[in-house]
Amino acid sequence: MVKQLLRLKLRLLGNAFRRSPWQLVGLLIGLVYGLSIAFLVVTSLIGLRLATVSIATTGVTVFGSLLVLGFIVVPLVFGVDDVMDPRKFSLYGLPNNKLATSLVITALIGVPALVVGVIGLAQIVTWSRGPLAVLLAVIGAPAILATCVLSARVFTSIAAFLLSSRRSRDATGLFGLILLIVITPVFLLLLNVNWQRDGLTILGRISNILEWTPLGAVWAAPADAAAGNPGTAILKELIALAFVALLWAAWRYLVATMLVTQQRAAEAKSYRGLGLFRLGSATISGVVAERSFTYWLRDARYQVSLLIIPIIPFFLMIPLIIVGLPGNVLALLPVPVMALFLGWTIHNDVAYDSTAIWLHVATGLRGRSDRFGRVIPVLAVGVPLIVVASLICAPLYGDEGLLPALIGVGLGLLFTGLGLSSVMSARFPYPAVRPGDSPFAAPQAVGSASALIQGFSFLITFVLASPTLYLAYLSLTVPRSSGWGALAVGAGLGGLLLWGGIVWGGHIFDKRSPEILAFTVRN
Repeated sequence: MVKQLLRLKLRLLGNAFRRSPWQLVGLLIGLVYGLSIAFLVVTSLIGLRLATVSIATTGVTVFGSLLVLGFIVVPLVFGVDDVMDPRKFSLYGLPNNKLATSLVITALIGVPALVVGVIGLAQIVTWSRGPLAVLLAVIGAPAILATCVLSARVFTSIAAFLLSSRRSRDATGLFGLILLIVITPVFLLLLNVNWQRDGLTILGRISNILEWTPLGAVWAAPADAAAGNPGTAILKELIALAFVALLWAAWRYLVATMLVTQQRAAEAKSYRGLGLFRLGSATISGVVAERSFTYWLRDARYQVSLLIIPIIPFFLMIPLIIVGLPGNVLALLPVPVMALFLGWTIHNDVAYDSTAIWLHVATGLRGRSDRFGRVIPVLAVGVPLIVVASLICAPLYGDEGLLPALIGVGLGLLFTGLGLSSVMSARFPYPAVRPGDSPFAAPQAVGSASALIQGFSFLITFVLASPTLYLAYLSLTVPRSSGWGALAVGAGLGGLLLWGGIVWGGHIFDKRSPEILAFTVRN
């Protein structure tokens, strides 16, 4: 059975390389990225061999605990498309124990397992400081790999099995998002710490706690042996092995339960009336806009985007605070960042429609009307948000005269981003989360060129909006320079780019509508 499932896993991985050249590029980028991270971590672990035992213990334990925690949290919060879900084998009458063992072995094939395996071997070099330390590190290497792989399998299955309904998945994802918001002040407090003076002491205290938990025990056991505490080292190794045994028992129980439990059916919702369609315009673009408004109000994928956009500026402030950027300068960040991401939200809107796009194709809807209708909801939310945020941020900066420039930058980035998104969504759609799936789940067609398309969209938006950004910079740095020029150029040039993007994107939509429909059916 193990041989057959390994062959199946390799075939699934091989098929991912055959779908399209873009997906091949995406897979190769992911592989290079994972191996690059592994190289940096391995180099650091080897370098810690020359550090003192206390410093090495702190670094290895904190990093290792975060690594294990990632294999636990990511499947629960963001969701993972499990191609080897145990329920897919429920009709074959396979023994539970053999299937559980085989699925764990197949999980070893992949970039995450490869990276963790290499890191587990590298920590042996870190603790080559005595016979017992080396022995515990050698035992810990497979224990680290087993802990991460079993954690991923267990919590991926929990997310797929217990959180199978859309409401529960969305609630879990939103809980994770709220958790990020709550812990943001903690990060800000940590950033105020003088790390050169107190950083090692604080990390040492954190390490002292983590090394007695299942997250860090396997990493800290060789450290205690190297420090001359064999009893403590063996006790922590036993904690780590007991955690592996617990994960294995939980995995076997999950497999046995999932094989005989019917998958939950989604609850049907009933809606009455025409909703926004009763209130809006009867024009073609108006109907498309009403449909888009309905998505933004009811679809969790769009709701999560709206929730994330106000949070992004605060996360971008963290590295800027580290480098010592003044607080009043940071007040200029929220408006352009929110405008940029608002304009970017519909750059893959066609893929979000999924097969429902056939309504637009079958009725002969003009592409220009489709493009214009989709930007109306974003404009209705984005323009007031930019004005209100500018009214707040300009006084925080300390110069209310900067208000026109700030509004001009926001409108310029928003209009430019929407115009570019109108073109990109028609010309370069890529696989997205399907309707009804969790907004935090990864799309099934992994390895696509989504990262390249997203990065290209951001870059071109900045280039096209550069005249507005330059005028805003002049109003900020040159005395007696007015920000009204930035407002005029931002609104005027941005409006032209928005209209041009709608016209060009509409032409592409008209020309490629059969290909777009085929794409949505295939993905």
